[in-house]
Amino acid sequence: MKFYNRETELSILKKADRLKKKHSIMTILIGRRRVGKTTLALQPFSKEPTLYLFVSKKSEALLCEEFSEEISSKLEVTLFGKMTKFEELFSYLLELGKTKSFTLIIDEFQEFHRINSSIYSSIQKLWDANKEQSHIHFIASGSIYSLMKKIYEDKKEPLFGRADFKIDLKPLKVSVLKEILTDHNAYNPKNLLDFYVLTGGVAKYIELFVLYESLDQEAMINAIISPNSLFLEEGKNRLIEEFGKEYGTYFSILSLIASSKTSKTEIESILEKNISGHLSRLENDYNIIKSVKPMGSKVNAKVQKYEIIDNFLAFWFRFIYKYKSIVEAEAYDRLKEIIKRDFSTFKGRFLEKLFIELLKEKQTYTSIGNYWERGNKNEIDIVAIDEIDKKILLCEVKLSAKRLNKNELVQKSINLLKKYDGYEVQYRLLSVEDIEGF
Repeated sequence: MKFYNRETELSILKKADRLKKKHSIMTILIGRRRVGKTTLALQPFSKEPTLYLFVSKKSEALLCEEFSEEISSKLEVTLFGKMTKFEELFSYLLELGKTKSFTLIIDEFQEFHRINSSIYSSIQKLWDANKEQSHIHFIASGSIYSLMKKIYEDKKEPLFGRADFKIDLKPLKVSVLKEILTDHNAYNPKNLLDFYVLTGGVAKYIELFVLYESLDQEAMINAIISPNSLFLEEGKNRLIEEFGKEYGTYFSILSLIASSKTSKTEIESILEKNISGHLSRLENDYNIIKSVKPMGSKVNAKVQKYEIIDNFLAFWFRFIYKYKSIVEAEAYDRLKEIIKRDFSTFKGRFLEKLFIELLKEKQTYTSIGNYWERGNKNEIDIVAIDEIDKKILLCEVKLSAKRLNKNELVQKSINLLKKYDGYEVQYRLLSVEDIEGF
């Protein structure tokens, strides 16, 4: 599959590559697994050699042996003696960088924490002593968000403040998903919605669906729910390492959120335990959920809901984790029947999310979100506010245009509009067909 989008991120990498002529530059590249970090880092943005080192779960000595071979091959140098400590290897690379300019990519950088956490102190000490004389663009890439955040953003950690550039790689935008479907002769508004729901713009999922030639709802679900599918264990593979021993509680919370139990009170009543700490860590440490407050509410307002940020993870917890006994029984046809029965209801809220993403791409509003009042009354699917030109857009979103009702939308907006006196108000009714040309 061809490389799509990422112009902004590539411009950062190209700038860092130019600046390394002055002295060594450090870039941190973070993002959820499968989002395309490695593919981005390996793009040919530099004319000079690129050394790619992957930190796998091996002993430090075995890693250094593997890295030494890669250094010899990619940088065309001969290493004398056997290095068993990463500190020795990094020192050698910085010294080499004083006479030879190159890009150094260390992938899954957070894994050093498990292998030998003192490696970060060694890197800091050597970097500070040699960066001004060497000419390396060092890219530290990591996918365990909580650990990468701790390594670079915790003031107590040795690498705090050492990065020159930071790239937080996000999923591909809706407009890019449209481009991909168009390139493969599969674009229509319904396919775009289903493609958005089941990939969320995550590069690896897109790549697999394109490879399998599965670009409509039925074909994608068949690819996901099948023997030996790479998707069936995806939630576990991505999150158990993040959560550790407490993963069971976190999984239960995420499963409930995916099943529309989106308030703290609802979740606690079902689990019969306080989950304040879990919700905080899921949002602030792991970046897996986000809290959503009604538009126009105060900063300290207690009325809020939670949603899973990653679309596919929401699908995984709603249909795969929830029905894991069916998966274990390999009753795949039965699970497909359940998904077919419930998928329209599930994806309805993602149509709202898709339109919000399209509005964000336009960059004409200063804030965009939802609105509801206590007890989930007077819900408005999309509220977009332009505080500069004093305009407000209110949208009702339904899968079927027949269910849209402007009068109801106007009535639901009465209390909200009291907070925006003098604003020019626009009402819009949106269904799947309105994706085209939105």
